Amino acid sequence: MTTLSVNINKLATIRNSRGGNNPDLIKMALDAEKFGADGITVHPRPDERHIRYKDVRDLKKVLTTEFNIEGNCSEEKFVQLVLEVKPAQVTLVPDAEGQLTSDHGWDTVKHKSYLTDMIRIFKSAGIRTSIFCDPDPRMVEGAALTGTDRIELYTEGYAREYFSSPDRAIAPYIIAAKAAQESGMGINAGHDLDLHNLGFLKKNIPYLSEVSIGHALICDALYLGFENTIQLYKRQLH
Repeated sequence: MTTLSVNINKLATIRNSRGGNNPDLIKMALDAEKFGADGITVHPRPDERHIRYKDVRDLKKVLTTEFNIEGNCSEEKFVQLVLEVKPAQVTLVPDAEGQLTSDHGWDTVKHKSYLTDMIRIFKSAGIRTSIFCDPDPRMVEGAALTGTDRIELYTEGYAREYFSSPDRAIAPYIIAAKAAQESGMGINAGHDLDLHNLGFLKKNIPYLSEVSIGHALICDALYLGFENTIQLYKRQLH
């Protein structure tokens, strides 16, 4: 079974744009769980332009599904937050400061020693680890050498090419996923997945552990309703 983790960054962006607490991020996270989400994902950044560090602490107190925190482990404040909160999973993403959104995976060969050290720190605290990774077998094999539990395949390239040629779009991801599976790692995926391309990804990578989806899901919910949208995404995974 592939689980759906709902990324709620976009909800925090809407809240922050007007101040106050509308929408109520905590209530909407709990509603996402109630509506069928298998987990909640957040990606706090240093400027707190969407998810705030306080949000992370507050969410940990109330969530009953898996909590996944994404972020750049080169930020000391992020590392301290993760070790304090102890989510089910931490996903290491190589974001630059001020970056609009994640747009590449780790160079796991170049940064092998650093990532190995960070993975050891988080795993020693009982936190499952995942490394954001491009669909490149060399990078996947490099990730395996760090001791990480999982990788998260960065799927923007797949989503961009999907409508012109689904088979061509998925091909490098199948190869990368097989390399991860052979290395004993779990496989997550995320970025620009939506109701159009998600089912095809799942069909071709049936052993996918988890997908993390935020932007498209929240946009769909504006038209289709929050509860209905979560169920439509879950349907693509079964």
